[in-house]
Amino acid sequence: MLFWHSQPEHYWPTAAEHYQNPTNAIYRETIPLPFLKQEDQPVPTPLCPAYQCVLCAPTSPAAKLHEETLTYLNQGQSYEIRMLSNWRAASDIPESRRLLKSVLRVGFHDRRLQYSERQQLEGWQLSHPGDRIVDIDIPLSVGVIDPLLNPSYLNIVEFLWDPSKRTSVFIQVNCISTEFTQKKNGGEKGAPFRVQVDTFKVDSQGNFNEHVYSCSCQVKVFKPKGADRKQKTDREKVEKRSALEREKYQPSCETTVFIEGMPWPEIEIPKSPSSTPGLCSPSNFKVPTPDRICASPVCASDSSTECAGESLNPSASISDTQQWLLRNRFSNYCRTFSNFTGADLLKMTRRDLTQICGVADGIRLSHALTARSVRPRLTLYISTESPSKNQDITDANQTALYQEIYMEDMTAAELTNKLADLFSVPANHILRISRTGPHGIHILLSDMMVRNMPEESCFTAMLQKVQNPDGFHCILR
Repeated sequence: MLFWHSQPEHYWPTAAEHYQNPTNAIYRETIPLPFLKQEDQPVPTPLCPAYQCVLCAPTSPAAKLHEETLTYLNQGQSYEIRMLSNWRAASDIPESRRLLKSVLRVGFHDRRLQYSERQQLEGWQLSHPGDRIVDIDIPLSVGVIDPLLNPSYLNIVEFLWDPSKRTSVFIQVNCISTEFTQKKNGGEKGAPFRVQVDTFKVDSQGNFNEHVYSCSCQVKVFKPKGADRKQKTDREKVEKRSALEREKYQPSCETTVFIEGMPWPEIEIPKSPSSTPGLCSPSNFKVPTPDRICASPVCASDSSTECAGESLNPSASISDTQQWLLRNRFSNYCRTFSNFTGADLLKMTRRDLTQICGVADGIRLSHALTARSVRPRLTLYISTESPSKNQDITDANQTALYQEIYMEDMTAAELTNKLADLFSVPANHILRISRTGPHGIHILLSDMMVRNMPEESCFTAMLQKVQNPDGFHCILR
């Protein structure tokens, strides 16, 4: 795999590297005529496009001269796409308006499959719950700003980039070509994909709606290491042919240059219900201010905004269930559970959830559905009713009303605050707490004593005035 960092800082491929196909009329060399002085002729300069995308993967040697190049990719492997710009005026524009927005899509090359793309992707999603067609490898990417992975569009990613700086986005394609073809004659022929990049710039209203450039290339995706074997097989087949036959095939190149074309139809993407966790990505791209720009690697989202977990009500409607999924950071599965009520979701077992959402998110969703309040470390029962002089202590304990106190830290200070709330007095007015011990002695309460209290102990608490007019002595017996 080729990496950007091994290239010179100001890298722009030559015309020969950009266009490996036979040159057309634009790049035809000047014929040297004998009656003209060669030194007087201007040196022809090739016309380079303002923008260019290069996929760092070799082209197939089995593509013929009149055919489009074909590139083989491995499933789940990270491949670099270099976002090149020859826009010299970019450095003169303010940084806030210099950014470009690119929409990268993995679609079908076959027109027949393009018509049924939505049905094909929905079928793939059912067999691969929680996965995406294309992902961005954030740690490897360079210069990528505000990446957006819309959970409703598994085959589309968006990001911002600065044309005056070097930018490389690493993508991973998680589906294989044979998943979208029917078996014929005992074998399968994989469906080719198109990797298309549509680029936009800021319009007068500050939105990325003005189209500037579109390009694409044809790829096929194989299981891990399958692309390497297919590349080797194609090379061996071409080498076995005669020299005359080999001239009909394009030479294999180390990189794949995207071909300029028309923008993909219906590329406008609606607002996402929630962005991917861990990515600082707005739903609709606006021009960010310089202090808001978050270059890759992307900074993690603020965990302080995470709401406290709450259990799902069985009577929750479909919309309430969707809101619960969003509040509990399960936005990636809103579409999967789009027709589920609270009762439907609660009926699912932990095994069902792990099969649909994967092991990590399935376990987390199972715990969220069965969420209960954290069990206290110590529970005490306190009565503030003191028995009368003529009442037996046993009878008094049976008729008295007790209130529970839940202890978390199990310290004397925590018990003091709990008792102050029970008696509706300020905590600093309870100067000391003691417990009645053997022979009626008063033992000063300490942290060690609280930690060694038996679970669900019952006490009768009473306040006594001390010399300080605002102070109290609390006695537990």
